[in-house]
Amino acid sequence: MAWAFDLDGVIWLGDQPIAGSVDAVNHLIGLGERIAFVTNNSFSRRSAIVEKLGRLGIDATDRVITSAMAAATLVSAGERALVCGGPGIIEQLELRGVEVINAGEEHAESAVVDVVVVGFHRTFDYRRMTIASGAVRSGARLLATNDDATYPTATGPIPGGGAILASIMTAAGVQPEIAGKPHEPIADLTRQLLGSTGTMVGDRPDTDGRFARTLGYRFGLVLSGVTSTADLPTEPPADLVAGDLAELVQQALSAKSPDR
Repeated sequence: MAWAFDLDGVIWLGDQPIAGSVDAVNHLIGLGERIAFVTNNSFSRRSAIVEKLGRLGIDATDRVITSAMAAATLVSAGERALVCGGPGIIEQLELRGVEVINAGEEHAESAVVDVVVVGFHRTFDYRRMTIASGAVRSGARLLATNDDATYPTATGPIPGGGAILASIMTAAGVQPEIAGKPHEPIADLTRQLLGSTGTMVGDRPDTDGRFARTLGYRFGLVLSGVTSTADLPTEPPADLVAGDLAELVQQALSAKSPDR
């Protein structure tokens, strides 16, 4: 069986692992289940996410898929990209052979680019919004790694990449292409790694639940992130609901028929 896991709100909150999550993942690996970590985090480099999981005790080598990776598949080698985002986006675009201009650089205002790529970053400001929206109005495509309005942290939700994207698309007056969950570009990468059937586990019905439907997977909802019991039932409805990942995995394995 295949399992796709969100990270924030499922495996950890900020830098704090959620109790039982590491043991649950390693139990599945020990059973021979195929797993991947599918995240809309485009700020962090893929290698940094692998290393963070490794520090927690999970071998995530070749098991991490990010929205930055999905966005990079929509940009062709040789194109020029204005990046309004973090190092994870820059890394994936450069790996693809894309010429990258950081929106924070001094010469970015006068750059002629083919695409503007937007994702979460903590240095976003009015100048970057002006430069990015101006490039789009001049003819560049607007591509977003994701449109999550918030991200969960140990101290509560913070504005996400979708909040940054909203300002740029409003100023530019265009609708973006979106690469991350729940959209098809990241679903393609996930199916390539895990196959056509499995369970998507996340804490956001609007993102992870819809992504499960895009994949054709079951949706496992955990209440350790942004969704609480007060939000139930959700849309789309979850196939499995549990307080956290450890409980959900136990529930799913207990329900498996002997011949599966």
